[in-house]
Amino acid sequence: MHAFHEGSEQGSHIDIQSKVDRPAALPLGLASGTLTTELLKPRKGRSENSQGRQPLDWEGKARSRRLLTCRSNIRSPGADNTQREGKSMATKVLMTWGGWEGHEPQKTTEIFEAVLKESGCDVQVHETLDVLTDEDLLTAQDLIVPCWTMSSIEKEQSAGLRKAIEGGVGLGGWHGGMADAFRQDTNYQWMVGGQWVAHPGGVIDYRVNVTNHDDPITQGLDDFDMHSEQYYMHVDPGNEVLVHTTFETGDLAPWVNGCVMPVVWKRLYGKGRVFYSSLGHKAVDFDVPEAKEIQKRGLLWAAGAL
Repeated sequence: MHAFHEGSEQGSHIDIQSKVDRPAALPLGLASGTLTTELLKPRKGRSENSQGRQPLDWEGKARSRRLLTCRSNIRSPGADNTQREGKSMATKVLMTWGGWEGHEPQKTTEIFEAVLKESGCDVQVHETLDVLTDEDLLTAQDLIVPCWTMSSIEKEQSAGLRKAIEGGVGLGGWHGGMADAFRQDTNYQWMVGGQWVAHPGGVIDYRVNVTNHDDPITQGLDDFDMHSEQYYMHVDPGNEVLVHTTFETGDLAPWVNGCVMPVVWKRLYGKGRVFYSSLGHKAVDFDVPEAKEIQKRGLLWAAGAL
C-alpha cells in the first residue's frame, strides 16, 4: 500500500468544450462478443436512436466535455497507422508483468490476457522487461501492455518501449501497473500522460462518472461505483478524458475536496495510441462490469481494433 503524500498542492479545474476528430464509429462489442443488457441500458433524459443507443456525430463536429485547461489536438490514427508494413492481420499483443505484488500484476494481467484472446488477439505474456530491448519483437506488435508498479527500468528498456510507441505501436494499461511504474523515468511518464501521487483514505467507496458518452470506449455506459483506491494523479492537460471522479475526503485532505480528477484517458504519443484507466487496484476491481468493459475497449482501441 502506498503512503499518502502530505503537502499536495491544491489544484483547480476548468470544464471546457473542444472539437475532437474521431474515427468512424464501430458497433459495440465487436469481436469481443456482446455486452450485457445492463451495460447497454439507455440513459434517461437523452435522445436515442432506433437501437437504443445515443446518436453520434463522427464528422469532427462532436464536442467533448473536457476537464482540463488546454485544448486537445488528438487525431486518432487511421487504419494506415494501425496496420503497419509487414504485420499480419491478427491483432498482436505483448503483455509484460512484474513489480509490486500488492497490485496483483499476474492476476490482473491474466484477466486481460483472456479478454484479449476472446476478442481474437494473438497474445504473448512475459515476466521480464528485457523484451523491451527487442526492436523487431516490439514493432511486430499492435499493442504493448505493461504492469510494473513501483519498479525500475533500464535506460535501454525504456528507450525501446518509447521508440515502439512513438512509431505506431499502441500502449495500454491500468492503475499503478502503468501509471505508478518507473517513478524515476519522466520520459515514460510523459508517454503515459500521468503519474499517481496519492489515494487519500486508501480503499474507499467512490463514484465514477462517464465524461464522454459518445466515444466508442465509453458509449452506452453509465456512472458506477467502486470500492477501491481513488487515484489522485498529476495528469497531462493534453489527454482526452473519458471518465472522471470527484474527491470528497472530509477532513482527511480538505484542500482537494471537490477536485474533479481524470480516471480514464486516451492520447497519442508520436503515432502510437495510448490508453489508461486508474481503476484496477486488485483483480476483484474488474468484477465491476463497467470497469472491465472500459479496460477491454480501451486496450482494443489502443491496438487499433476499435
